[in-house]
Amino acid sequence: MLLYSIGEVAQLCDINPVTLRTWQRRYGLLKPKRSEGGHRLFDNEDVARIRAIRIWIERGVPVNMVKALLDGKAQPDHTANWALLQQQLLTLLHTPSPSKLRRRLFELGREYPAERLIENVLRPLRNQLSGDHELLQMLRGLLDGVIIEYATFCMIRARKKTGPTALLLGWHNVDHIELWLEAIILAKNGMHIDILPGTLTHPQPQLFKADHYFIHSRDKPNTLQQKMLAEWWSLGLNIRVIGSSVRLIEQTEPSIARG
Repeated sequence: MLLYSIGEVAQLCDINPVTLRTWQRRYGLLKPKRSEGGHRLFDNEDVARIRAIRIWIERGVPVNMVKALLDGKAQPDHTANWALLQQQLLTLLHTPSPSKLRRRLFELGREYPAERLIENVLRPLRNQLSGDHELLQMLRGLLDGVIIEYATFCMIRARKKTGPTALLLGWHNVDHIELWLEAIILAKNGMHIDILPGTLTHPQPQLFKADHYFIHSRDKPNTLQQKMLAEWWSLGLNIRVIGSSVRLIEQTEPSIARG
């Protein structure tokens, strides 16, 4: 019988080992075998179960309900859970309770894949808090502070293991919190992130030595920016454009969008 380590399973299923441990310890979703040295070992049935768990979670099912669904003890509720999680965080913001907000966000970071948490909870919640009203600005500022703290935690944690280096920066009129959200995703994927949290009109990534370069852009690169990209590629820099512009880029310049 073929057995996999937790690191191998994490790669096979595209999920963070920390999340796998949380699913096992807190929710009893997994029951891996153990090696003589006490290390977790997963077989092909475990791999299939992990992929099924991901499917349910990506549909918005709460983690604490997934076990009953997998065991056939509950019927799926197709009402998405993402709005509920947004409301949980919003309630903590209105209390306000920074410590509880921080703790809950860190918990969600362990329970859900980073991309799904950001796309379905954090970004929509920040949009809810957008506006000129001072209270909204204060609440969004509190949320943003916790997001930066969590991103920093993820970045520090990623550096404790071997991994590729990456420089992350913004390109003109970028919401700087979007950089921190992207940093969470990249760090969760094992990259050692250095971030330039401001926005730059004429960045010079060639001044920094890194394995990967990520430029966050809200808009499709203009003619001048496309020339900059061509110049950086000619220098051998492994640069990718990420952010809300990617969909526009993929329609005309597939090679510069993140795969």
